[in-house]
Amino acid sequence: MSRLAAGVVLVTAQEPPLDPDDPTAPTGEDVGMTATAFMSVSLDPPLVLVSLREGSRMDDLLAEQPLWGVSVLAESQRHIAGRFAMKGRISDRLLFEDIPYVRGEVTGSPLVGGALATLECRTEQRVAAGDHTLVIGRVLTARVPSADGGPLMYFKGRYRQLG
Repeated sequence: MSRLAAGVVLVTAQEPPLDPDDPTAPTGEDVGMTATAFMSVSLDPPLVLVSLREGSRMDDLLAEQPLWGVSVLAESQRHIAGRFAMKGRISDRLLFEDIPYVRGEVTGSPLVGGALATLECRTEQRVAAGDHTLVIGRVLTARVPSADGGPLMYFKGRYRQLG
């Protein structure tokens, strides 16, 4: 499968508040994960799919948090993809620290500035598939904040550019 070129996205979500019944309780941490197994599933209704390693932090979070975001990364955002793909990485809070982003209006998820496109989604279905979970999400918002540059691609184990 390393011979199949794939676009690179950053999947993000915000942990639920520590005490959902207390509006003054601190919100949970932002979480992000680089993904290349992401695709459009349907136009009507608008659905997308992301494949998450079973038991990963994002898999566990999206099992309890139905709202999440996706930023389609541009070729100039390779450093973001690498940062959120690291094994044994530091806290996600620190990973977001110097990355420009806005909060999704519907989900509150961080959406990366300069991304080629951003989506906000609500989980419709989760499907166990081997050692992964396929998360199908309904697209709630879709924006094209930047038309500059080409997409960041992943091919033969490395980030690449088109051309």
